[in-house]
Amino acid sequence: MTTAIVDYGSGNLRSAEKAFQRVAEERGAGGPILVTGDPEAVARAERVVLPGVGAFADCRAGLMAVDGMMDAIAERADAGHPFLGICVGMQLMATRGLEHGETPGFDWIHGDVVRIEPNDPELKVPHMGWNELLVDEHPLFAGIEPGAHAYFVHSYHLRPRNPEHRLAHVHYGEMVAAVVGRGNRVGTQFHPEKSQETGLRLIGNFLEWQP
Repeated sequence: MTTAIVDYGSGNLRSAEKAFQRVAEERGAGGPILVTGDPEAVARAERVVLPGVGAFADCRAGLMAVDGMMDAIAERADAGHPFLGICVGMQLMATRGLEHGETPGFDWIHGDVVRIEPNDPELKVPHMGWNELLVDEHPLFAGIEPGAHAYFVHSYHLRPRNPEHRLAHVHYGEMVAAVVGRGNRVGTQFHPEKSQETGLRLIGNFLEWQP
């Protein structure tokens, strides 16, 4: 029942590891939590978490540099195991990223990753800070109260072609997808490991989720 957090050189994973370990111990679900750069370990995991910080193309290149990692992630997701992408890890679920050129994604959520273009000049890019989540019905949001806030830091966002794949959003001068999902694959644009009680609740729901 291992949950694998994929390590491919994209940022410091310590905060994510600590948050997932804490929740796994409290709920008795999803553990042990394994931070790993080994595709074989990912291929054996019950659940896969793909973090990501920085540019879309850099994160994809980092994954490609680990021989067999993209295949291992895709095979687990195709087999129906729960997958969670975080920040750029969520963006990689898209058809393509349009940051510094065009870069293909996993194409699990049909749509593009585009720069945020708020219609209010007072709103700065990158979008950084706390925003209220507007959520739809989904097991990931069980116990998350209306008006809950999450922590964001990003300049690009995933724009799904099918609105049903946008499970939650925030308003930031335009509608910005906060959570996307399709079947057993979900992703958060915000950082649940930095979103205090809201983020810990979502992590726990993911660790118990049976899609």
